[in-house]
Order: sequence, then C-alpha cells, then structure tokens
Amino acid sequence: MAREVEGDTPPKEKIRTTIWAETPEVDNPFAARVCHCHGYDVFGELITKASLPEYLYLLFRGERPTPEQARAVEILGVAFANPGVRDLSVRGAMNAGVADATSAAYLVAALSVGAGQNGGAHEVARCVELWNQNGRGLDLWRASLTAEPAEDAAPDIWLEPEHPPGFDPHGVSCALPVLQLLDALADTGLENSRWLREQRTALESFADHPLYLPGVAAAALADLGFGPEQAELLFLILRLPGAAVHALEQRGLGPNRYPFFARGLKLTDDPGPISDDLGIVV
Repeated sequence: MAREVEGDTPPKEKIRTTIWAETPEVDNPFAARVCHCHGYDVFGELITKASLPEYLYLLFRGERPTPEQARAVEILGVAFANPGVRDLSVRGAMNAGVADATSAAYLVAALSVGAGQNGGAHEVARCVELWNQNGRGLDLWRASLTAEPAEDAAPDIWLEPEHPPGFDPHGVSCALPVLQLLDALADTGLENSRWLREQRTALESFADHPLYLPGVAAAALADLGFGPEQAELLFLILRLPGAAVHALEQRGLGPNRYPFFARGLKLTDDPGPISDDLGIVV
C-alpha cells in the first residue's frame, strides 16, 4: 500500500473566467442548475428579458448596454447577417454547399475566406485600431490614410494591406447601402458614426477610395467599446447566417446549376487508365 505524501495529490484544476459562473445540480455535478453571465441569471432572467443584441453586447463587453447601444448592435446584426452572393465568404460557403460537404464545412469555408483584410474581419480589426489611434481627429486620419508603409515594420503573419482599411479598393463612389447603414448608426447617437458621416468625403479624398461597409462597422464597434480582436470576432459571427442559407440553397440546386461548376472539369491531357505494380488497371 502506497504511503500518501504531502503534495502527492494534485490540486483540482479550475477554469478561470470572469464571464461565466455555474451552480451544479444537486444530483448531477455535470449539469448546471443556474448559469450566470457577468452576474446575470441566463435562464432565470435573460432569456425572457434580454434581446440577442443586448446579450451579445453583455458577452463581449461585460456590462448591460444602453438602449442606444443595443440598437446599434441590432442594426449591425441585420446589416451583416447576409452579406450576399457578391461577398467572398458567402461564395466560399456556397462552394462547400454545392460540393455536398458537411454542414460545418459551410461555416468553416465562410470563416476562412471572410477572415482576411480585403473586406473581411481582419480589415475591421485594423480599422478599429485606426479609430483607437486617431479618434475623431481629421488631421490624424489624414496622416494615417496617406502614410507610406513602414519599411522596418515588425514581422507579422498578415501582409501589409494593399488599401487603406475601411475603404473600398475597387469602388468609384460610395455605395447606397454604405450611406444607409451609416445614417442608421449615426441616428442611434454613436459619435464616431456621426463624425464619419460629416467627414466622409474628406476621408475618402485622403484614402483615394470610397468608404465601404467594413469601415462603417469598425467606426460603430470602436464607439461601442469593442477592441480590435473583439470587433474582428463579432464581425465573423454576424456574417454566418447568410453564408449558411446560401450554402443550403446551392446544395439543393446541385452542381449542374451552379455557374462555376456547370460545365464540369475537362481534362486536356488525359493519360488514360493507370496500372498499379500488380498490373491491375485502376
């Protein structure tokens, strides 16, 4: 029989979190009886009193939003729930759907394609960094948007962006949905959105590109207190519903009705049947 020595028994491991707290059921320690999110009882209180935008804000920010803040999150949720078939993240999900991939693969494809800095979530993060750096200082924005990339920049997994974050590299003029979203957010009282609406043309002249949707989202999220990583993740999450439904639709239509697969693959240099070492034609 082994003799117990002080220190032989490892301490119980505990997950450290300030976001979530659970009280277990009396007869089942693996099931939660009460769940609290930042101090609020989720199933005893939030599910009947809070909206989804309010809960999302609470999760990320750790505090209850004001009605104006909740409305701004709701507007962003509606605006980005379906980016549409022009959006590359949705197209990634559609490709997975028409290829009859698993349901999870639809969302993984959308997240992978939509994570970048050409209309994607990392562009929103970079733009939030600019808001944190420049605030509502027009001269600061001029310096940022006209600056040349630093030659001695620290190595990063992300390449230097090819256009100013928040501005459309292919646009000629500011698109109507961009103006409509900006108006809706400015009308909630967000100061960044109001300032952006007033200074849009000046900023576009500095960037030499028109403002587009990621830039509008970044201004609002920065004003709501979201840091770059928080804004990046929320932007990824908000765009998934549209990716999912478009993937399902294309799966139902099938590859023959998908314009990019309809003609199929044609080999121009077919090597013919291949034999293995045993002489079996495969």
